[in-house]
Amino acid sequence: MIFVNSMSDLFHKHVPLHFIDAVFDTMEKADWHEYQLLTKRSSRMRSYINSRYAERPVPNHIWIGVSIEDGARKSRVEHLRSTNATVRFVSIEPLIGAISTLDLSEIHWVIVGGESGPKARSMEEAWVVEIREQCLLAGVPFFFKQWGGFNSKAKGRLLQGRVWNQWPAHARIAIPAAE
Repeated sequence: MIFVNSMSDLFHKHVPLHFIDAVFDTMEKADWHEYQLLTKRSSRMRSYINSRYAERPVPNHIWIGVSIEDGARKSRVEHLRSTNATVRFVSIEPLIGAISTLDLSEIHWVIVGGESGPKARSMEEAWVVEIREQCLLAGVPFFFKQWGGFNSKAKGRLLQGRVWNQWPAHARIAIPAAE
């Protein structure tokens, strides 16, 4: 599993299209790997993907995701849903506000986590539970990454007494056992 541009955004407006093309060319050729692409630039991502893959969906070893942090950013999920991708995921990290209702149709995975670091904003358990319940109702795998805080590992990964380690059905990687 390779998280592409884990500390940046491949679809940032200053990333030239020829560079994005080169990244996708490489991912397509190295199809023995699974790739995760995550962006906040969902409209640019959708335009690029739908142009490049106008005749076929993105290969299933390339997962396309958007990041949202609160209810004001839900339009990114709509952009993702209208992207010609085989595996779509939503990363709600850091979760810094209530999300409310999410349309999870055609979404294959949801990840939730709190903010970490010295100025981390707190995350409410009710926000996480609301998202998890929506995932359960929609049959979408739910992965709870962390509670966040100054030390992201200090509060652990338990949500209501359970570790939530669900992965999309398309995953070819070895899924880690629950803690």
